[in-house]
Amino acid sequence: MEEPSRPRWLERLAAWLGHEPETRDELIEMLQGAVDHNLLDADAMLMMEGVIYVTEQQVRHIMVPRAQMDVLDINEPMEKLIPIVIETAHSRFPVIDKNRDDVVGILLAKDLLQYYANTGFHLREMLRPAVFVPESKRLNVLLKEFRVSRNHMAIVVDEFGGVSGLVTIEDVLEQIVGNIEDEYDFDETEDNIIQDKGGRYRIKAVTELGDFNAVFGTTYEAGDFGSTIGGLVLHHFGHMPKRGEAIVFDGLHFEVLRADSRRIHTLLAEKRSG
Repeated sequence: MEEPSRPRWLERLAAWLGHEPETRDELIEMLQGAVDHNLLDADAMLMMEGVIYVTEQQVRHIMVPRAQMDVLDINEPMEKLIPIVIETAHSRFPVIDKNRDDVVGILLAKDLLQYYANTGFHLREMLRPAVFVPESKRLNVLLKEFRVSRNHMAIVVDEFGGVSGLVTIEDVLEQIVGNIEDEYDFDETEDNIIQDKGGRYRIKAVTELGDFNAVFGTTYEAGDFGSTIGGLVLHHFGHMPKRGEAIVFDGLHFEVLRADSRRIHTLLAEKRSG
């Protein structure tokens, strides 16, 4: 029986891959050529690049630093911890015993539902075991471990065993597919600038400076950094900031709410007097 012919796109790919790449740069160049020849789309190219770079990156490159970790102290009363959970809106929290180096477990925010339904609620009994990983662990290895263990968060420790930060499965995946929005992120149909109950403003980094000026009474104009508030903030940082980093200029305080290794996505802004 006659063998079925190969699809035309497969023949084109086979011809293009006739030369085996010898370096990472050659591989990326070959993939870019595949995009140019319409064998891959741009989004697929970005993800494949992300996969390649993930094998080289270590946990220390993407972790949330120790000082920026939102933690709960097991010694505090629940009346004090609940507002922290609501304000930060995370799904998981490292729980410490007074010291950030003493992580006793991980609390899932959904488990707090039992606090309202059960008068005999004990925080320690609700904790899940914490997973600890070294700063030097490669991201591709960590991603595999996350998948096998079904954990979504790991505590990062330095060479001396002290806590240096935390990393989540979302942090790793964002290195491959870009920013992953959740239910707390802006919906595409919502405004770019939204004021919260505390008087601060949640702002998409792609917001045009003109729109930002209209709300904050500023007079920013487009420059070498572009025409968006994200570009302006990035210009003042002088480097690609991580989630939780903050900066103050022109009487305005900006905190990075969402960012990946490529760009800023969401900012929290408020006016500062004096």
